[in-house]
Amino acid sequence: MKVAIFSSKNYDRRFLSEANTESNHELVFFDAKLTSTSTALAAGFPTVCVFINDQLNAETIKAIAKGGTKLIALRSAGFNNVDIKAATELGITVVRVPAYSPYAVAEHAAGLILTLNRKYHRAYSRVRESNFSLKGLLGFDLHSSTVGIIGTGKIGMCFAQIMKGFGCNLLAYDIY
Repeated sequence: MKVAIFSSKNYDRRFLSEANTESNHELVFFDAKLTSTSTALAAGFPTVCVFINDQLNAETIKAIAKGGTKLIALRSAGFNNVDIKAATELGITVVRVPAYSPYAVAEHAAGLILTLNRKYHRAYSRVRESNFSLKGLLGFDLHSSTVGIIGTGKIGMCFAQIMKGFGCNLLAYDIY
């Protein structure tokens, strides 16, 4: 099957090509985002593979349907950038990633907190310039801090465990 892969990066090319070795689909990678102005690139492709910044509004979906697209495959769990109603009306199937590793997302969030608190991004730049001054780099202890968590699904629970490991007090809220 011919697959047009939009908003592709080097890591997309690498991992998708490696995953395709047994299936032998014809993968065509585009740096461009799929939008209403770039739909000509999708002409003749029964499948388009898109990411979060591609804009599959009704206009885009109508244009790719005219070009022969029957399947939209998202490389994300979220699908708010796709007009599902328009796709359904035009007989286009939309598939997505069912979930990401909740541990990976929670660990990334914890890493961002540490980066902001301990100013790793600034320290990294300074060390590259042989500047080992601590001025402006001091953070605070997370231990005994109160952390608020909105959403206690899989990711929220993993994040809560990480923050508990730091000795934080936890406040959590979930509408369910």
